[in-house]
Amino acid sequence: MDATATGLTFRDATDADVDALVALIESAYRGDSSRTGWTTEADILEGQRTDPEGVLDVIKSPDSRLLTVEREGRIVACCQLEHRGEHAYFGMFAVSPQQQGGGLGKVIIAEAERQAQETWGATEMHMTVISVRNDLIAWYERRGYRRTGRMTPFPYGDERFGIPQRDDLRFELLVKELA
Repeated sequence: MDATATGLTFRDATDADVDALVALIESAYRGDSSRTGWTTEADILEGQRTDPEGVLDVIKSPDSRLLTVEREGRIVACCQLEHRGEHAYFGMFAVSPQQQGGGLGKVIIAEAERQAQETWGATEMHMTVISVRNDLIAWYERRGYRRTGRMTPFPYGDERFGIPQRDDLRFELLVKELA
């Protein structure tokens, strides 16, 4: 499906979207349904990716937005934007597995970057990606993000972030200059 076609609506999430957003995020990253798309983490993490409280925290935070993307009235994607001074943080990015591979992700990340610049005057976008996700990191690099080599530990033992299936998980900071 051509993601550049009209029919996408971008809006901020509301409390009423929480259950649908949790289901979307889980479907994109965990369990067998996530294997339909290419962003699955099912081989490296089990358990949950997020929960209603985590999604609601992003919606309610004064420095954060949960950008929700709809097509034909259905939520098909989302991403978190958080204002952190001169840069914005991009996270909680999920595209419905059935919608992956058609260019939708490229459209969403470009819109997120545009909104971070326009709304907050952000000069950089930051994100963290699990360092063993080479295919995903390569996708971000093709969008202009660069690896920094700056790592932070994975929260082993905190099942709110999943149950690791290997012992070498870390987050790497990726950065892109905006304009």
